[in-house]
Amino acid sequence: MSDTDTTICIVGAGPVGATLAATLAAAGIPTAVLDRAPLPPMELPDFDGRAYAIALTSQRLLAASGIWDRLPETPQPIHHIRVQDGRPGHAPSPLKLDFRSEEVGPDPFGWMVEARALRVALNARLPHLPNLRVFAPAEASVERTPEGARIRITTGPDSGTVLSARLVVAAEGRESALRQQAGIGVTRHDYGQTGMVGAFAHERPHNGTALEMFLPNGPFAQLPLAGPGGFGSAQFPHASAFVWSDRRDLAQRFLAMDDAAFGRELTRRMGDHLGRIRPIGRRWSYPLTALWAQRQVDTRLALVGDAAHGIHPIAGQGLNLGFRDVAALAEEIIAAVAAGEDPGSQAVLRRYDRRARPDAAIMLGATHVLEKLFGNDFGPVRLARRLGIAAVDRMPRLKRAFAQRAMGMAGASGLLGGQGLMTPPG
Repeated sequence: MSDTDTTICIVGAGPVGATLAATLAAAGIPTAVLDRAPLPPMELPDFDGRAYAIALTSQRLLAASGIWDRLPETPQPIHHIRVQDGRPGHAPSPLKLDFRSEEVGPDPFGWMVEARALRVALNARLPHLPNLRVFAPAEASVERTPEGARIRITTGPDSGTVLSARLVVAAEGRESALRQQAGIGVTRHDYGQTGMVGAFAHERPHNGTALEMFLPNGPFAQLPLAGPGGFGSAQFPHASAFVWSDRRDLAQRFLAMDDAAFGRELTRRMGDHLGRIRPIGRRWSYPLTALWAQRQVDTRLALVGDAAHGIHPIAGQGLNLGFRDVAALAEEIIAAVAAGEDPGSQAVLRRYDRRARPDAAIMLGATHVLEKLFGNDFGPVRLARRLGIAAVDRMPRLKRAFAQRAMGMAGASGLLGGQGLMTPPG
């Protein structure tokens, strides 16, 4: 058995946990991250249909952490977002809402990054950080006391290693074992919907435009991908991702369709502005529920990402909200260490909680209201909704406020604003 001292131990090496590990280690803070699964191979695997919408502020965090420049492929910027109300198989309402990035500033709204590319970038960054130790595959038992935390690795090649840390971070997802161990309850809401995620190739260029269609059974989004990315062809040289929410009984039927039939259903929802389409990669699905932890901290413990909150994908902000947790927690830890303060103390955790919770609450409430408002096919409500979309399109200040929220700029500072406390990444 060997004992190792570290300052921060992060449990969960997904995009949120690994980004936090890279951010802290780049700032010179001894950090350990462990995950029950081995890290995927370094080479770029085959496209699997998954991609992330990375908001401007999240991109700044990834850049400051030394991850963005290690992406193996150039991400696709989103310059234009179109919001429309409609019904499958019918032309969308002519009353629409158009957001253009040049109306807000010089930067895009965000970027589309394939999941496989982000994983490769994270794996390329982590080994080059001298202040970081990665344990994967590994499982651990965690003991937390007011004086500190001990993490005993129980499985994997490092079994028997005991880590002593000032703070443990739970980044293991919605079913966080550390959250349950701490007795932190959660409130859940089941939307009765299934989220379907995947991609398709298409004839016509998307021109960096994302489409959000509000439909009676749930929203449908088309998100531009950089192409051809190894999956294009002469007939279908461009590609987009889709995020489609629908009733569970209908989603089950759609997911069982062959590619031709599934492609026709995609076209019924977004129209034919991209020409002919062909589904590519794997289709992913998951039940849509909201989750809200009763608190985001406990003794020597902080929750980040899906361990703390889960929101409806209607605004595409789930991962970005996790990155906002990363920025808030990293800034508080870095400031505490610089001031000679215990980074796992209750004072530091209270400051993190005060920063992260209101932001998450606003996003959770906003996505919940949007889902209820736009998932209603009652005639008068549908008419009011369409008129409201058109009215916002004619209010520049309100449009700008909505756009800044989508970019993550509302209230952003520090690491998210590109002016963080961390030292430049090596």
